[in-house]
Amino acid sequence: MRPSERTPEQLRTVTLETGVNRYAEGSCLVSFGHTKVLVTASIEEKVPGWMRNTGQGWVTAEYGMLPRATHTRGRREAAAGKQSGRTQEIQRLIGRSLRAVVDLKALGERQVLIDCDVIQADGGTRTASITGAWVAMASALNYLKDEGVLTTDPILDQVAAVSCGVFKDLPVLDLDYEEDSTAEADSNFVLTGAGQIVEIQATGEKRGFSRAEFDRLFELAEIGCAELFALQRAAVEAARR
Repeated sequence: MRPSERTPEQLRTVTLETGVNRYAEGSCLVSFGHTKVLVTASIEEKVPGWMRNTGQGWVTAEYGMLPRATHTRGRREAAAGKQSGRTQEIQRLIGRSLRAVVDLKALGERQVLIDCDVIQADGGTRTASITGAWVAMASALNYLKDEGVLTTDPILDQVAAVSCGVFKDLPVLDLDYEEDSTAEADSNFVLTGAGQIVEIQATGEKRGFSRAEFDRLFELAEIGCAELFALQRAAVEAARR
């Protein structure tokens, strides 16, 4: 039995609450169990200098953890004067994941800036961020369509992410911190609604893992993402009411 008493293929309780920031064009408070991330999507009518006059837009992301998001207080990275390698890696992953399902030409020469702030961490902050970021981005682009700024929907598909791992020799879905910190193998899957792979991060933490174990992890990720896609669609639809 898992520490949370979930079955191997069971997600934590996932919620996607939209409209949580009155100023951002799109926002989502995403919860995967005790992991909570506030995501906002802001629209800028300009692109980075290297993209000017290309007729294309851009989607990028920033990620950070609040000082008491974890068991002990962490120093703000701004106070340290630089971002950690982990932070840079995660925010690049979020940006790549979203750009994989956006038609940058249809977006026009404007930029979507995604901010992911981890309020509370209990494992899976990057996967929660990606899942909530798609909702915030979709809400922001729906706003532009409603305002007549966009005539074509730039979103090509959904994208969501979930962690999987081998815990006590059992492949399981959506690891919380207790499982993640002691897992034999750990992975993150970023998948599209059409079933395409955007990115897979898989690591043997305490031992190598077999092809059969990997195939089961992939199967679990597909099960989990199917549920996440349904929750995303419901959240975006609710935001439009």
